[in-house]
Amino acid sequence: MRSFLRRFKAVVLGILSGFDRLVFKGRLPQLYSPEGMNCYAAANHVRLLDFKKHAKEVTRQVLAASLMEEARKAGRFQYLNSSQVCKEEVARAIGKQHPIDEGLVAVLQCVEPCWTFDTKSVGGRLTIGGEFGKCSSLYHYYVHRRFGWMYIRLQTWFPFEVQIGLNGREWLAQQLDRAGLNYQRSANKFLGLEDWQRAQDLLDAQLRTNWVQEFDALLTQVHPLHPKHLGRLPVAYNWTVHQSEWATDMAFASRPVLEEWYARWVRHAFLTYDSLDMLRFMGRSRLPTAASADVHSDVQAVEESVRLKHWVNGNSLKMYDHGHVLRVETTINQPKEFRSYRSKVGEPEGPKAWRVLQRSVADLHRRAEVSQAANGRYLEALSSVAETTTMAKLVTPWCQRVAEPGASGRKMRALNPLAAEDAALLRAVSDPKWELSGLRNHDLAETLYGEAPADPAERRRRSARVSRLLRLLRAHDILKKVAKTHRYLVCVKARAAILAVLAARNANPDELTKRPAA
Repeated sequence: MRSFLRRFKAVVLGILSGFDRLVFKGRLPQLYSPEGMNCYAAANHVRLLDFKKHAKEVTRQVLAASLMEEARKAGRFQYLNSSQVCKEEVARAIGKQHPIDEGLVAVLQCVEPCWTFDTKSVGGRLTIGGEFGKCSSLYHYYVHRRFGWMYIRLQTWFPFEVQIGLNGREWLAQQLDRAGLNYQRSANKFLGLEDWQRAQDLLDAQLRTNWVQEFDALLTQVHPLHPKHLGRLPVAYNWTVHQSEWATDMAFASRPVLEEWYARWVRHAFLTYDSLDMLRFMGRSRLPTAASADVHSDVQAVEESVRLKHWVNGNSLKMYDHGHVLRVETTINQPKEFRSYRSKVGEPEGPKAWRVLQRSVADLHRRAEVSQAANGRYLEALSSVAETTTMAKLVTPWCQRVAEPGASGRKMRALNPLAAEDAALLRAVSDPKWELSGLRNHDLAETLYGEAPADPAERRRRSARVSRLLRLLRAHDILKKVAKTHRYLVCVKARAAILAVLAARNANPDELTKRPAA
């Protein structure tokens, strides 16, 4: 992302990176299986023939203890005849009729599909089994003192799943208000801020939240009967992240300044970035087999502009603009596509290793890291589209002999980017797959010359030849060595030049000399 910021620092007013939409799930793990529900029935001396009657009574108690009656008396309750109705719009309409600065806005009730339990006969024996069904759900909408506008959905039948939805930018607005900082806001975008760095610090502080403590406190408001309604099996909720959106917003000086580039970025990204590029943007240094990767992109009109969205195995990376703000956003629905450096579940003091990213709120900080890295790689790739330096200025230093860094100071040959051999070398080192883990000697040798030969002497000669090429590229400031490793990365300044040279080499004279349309 540094290249992008350096190129546009004169017209970018400020940058914000942090969570946008967050959806959490609260579950009672022990009650999510038929075995657990049968244990619950046994612990509470519930006859299986009477389970449905017992479940109805527990649901009645849950509803009675909820805020329904309080909301009904205040004119803030509404029953929805269809689960397809937009609850957000209904709640905001109620909020306009009965405006408040803080507290309960509305309680909505509707029947929705859910995972639930009922008695079944299996092999002639009665048991409690799981099934997809429908039950009544309560949506509690709040203007929360800390989180701002949010909702909590409570399933009122076993296993009483809870869903919490909030927005990091809404939360930031609450923090800015308490800090007395001025801002200009449109929807969930900040168009202007009195102090961009202070706002970023507040967004970063959100990652240090004790989520379990916060959610347990919210639960006492919407589900005060918990855990008493579980009788002799009072299990606690386990909180997980169902969906997360991490947005990087760049506020440009004006809408016309952003419009000048945005259409070019959308066109370039849609036509240029292939499946391999998207996998690498999302942090896949090792590519899966073709059959295991679902990668596709689409463009959709949104308000006054267009939104470009790339899907990678259920997760997404999208770009759109709003006013004079450019947003790049990573959404994680399938955390198993990412890795977290942690101990095994159940062994907090055990050895750490790179393991599948968990849905647990304990791994939320890692979600932030991988999402920000994806946004950064995407913006870094876009920065090459806006290169305005002439080809002569970019390439002339490469076409001259240079001194090798170090004590020897011997002269290294010039590069000829239009020659087949040097063009192949530049193309090989600029492959996006090396951006994640770096390029090694044998990686470059395999890319340039194919599989390693069986003859050990020939392998040594090839390795020595590639070592000389690596020294040559380092002397021309095209590659830099990663400290304490044998890996190399393309220098930020050189990447745009390589892309331009390779594009010019493949262009025909008409494309290079045609006049732009008036």
